[in-house]
Amino acid sequence: MIRIATCLALLLSPFSLAREGKFISLFNGKDLSGWTPKIAGHPCGENTFDTFRVEDGILKCEYDKYKNFNKQFGHLYTNKAYSHYILRMEYKFVGKMMSDAPGYVNLNSGIMVHSQSPQSMDLNQGFPVSMEFQFLADEGKGKRPTGNVCTPGTNLVMNDKLVTKHIVQSSSSTFPADQWVKIEIEVHGHDEIIHRVNGKEVLRYQKPQLDPEGRVVSAEALIKKGGPLALSTGYIALQAEGQPVWFRNIEIKELKK
Repeated sequence: MIRIATCLALLLSPFSLAREGKFISLFNGKDLSGWTPKIAGHPCGENTFDTFRVEDGILKCEYDKYKNFNKQFGHLYTNKAYSHYILRMEYKFVGKMMSDAPGYVNLNSGIMVHSQSPQSMDLNQGFPVSMEFQFLADEGKGKRPTGNVCTPGTNLVMNDKLVTKHIVQSSSSTFPADQWVKIEIEVHGHDEIIHRVNGKEVLRYQKPQLDPEGRVVSAEALIKKGGPLALSTGYIALQAEGQPVWFRNIEIKELKK
């Protein structure tokens, strides 16, 4: 009876069959093949000052070749858009933020999902319209959980209510900067997005969508007159906003819709 009940529960779960796929690597550990950089103030595809580089099998965001940060926010985008998937990876902060970067940049990075393409961004645009799984580390000033969601040019729904504030905090712990942290984001198109940190769910929300008010980043160019605001697909992007950070074991498993 227990076995039958378990089988029925799996059949009734809308995402059970989708989990039968396999994880594949998005990063070959050798170079930036499959990824495109876009850094504010520079053309799409230009890896300014070798911001993103691969060393010892680790994808690194570094600033040792910069004289000044000068609002040169950057991202490294997948060359393919995704809709239904589980993405997992590890990150670790290293070194110090650029001295002229905004204070919030300290021990702060993230990964964007449902992002606009790098080719669609304005030359000086700092952040893509997207949903961000935010990475944070302990500054020694009290609780600072990782795994929050940030909404540049977007909104979301939680508990059947539209949420328009820029950051929704997760239930995650606070981690030291020099520690590798495992994260996982499960994306089901427009239906639901789930954040996990070290295997534990820390945040869940629904109906990611463009923000017609442009509260943080303008989504005007992406909003077609009379068209839907719903976000159901987009690119994945690693963030570079003035704080050195390393990434490794970047893997994805596409799910059935």
